[in-house]
Amino acid sequence: MRILYLLLAGAMLFYALPRLDISSANPLESLFSLIWILFALFAAGGNLTGLMYAPKKHKAKQAQVRRSKVRQRAAAR
Repeated sequence: MRILYLLLAGAMLFYALPRLDISSANPLESLFSLIWILFALFAAGGNLTGLMYAPKKHKAKQAQVRRSKVRQRAAAR
């Protein structure tokens, strides 16, 4: 699911960056553009971090150890 969110954040940035005017004459418009880009980068970065540090491998290894212990106990009976 995180991959989908990361792709959506990337597509949102790809679509919006050419349309946001950072060097506008209106300072509020420039501020809005900078904050919007910052929040979009936070969303992409958060999803990338969640994808990179997901504990899936650790859980799979724990499940494998549990299964082997159950098999050992069953073989000992």
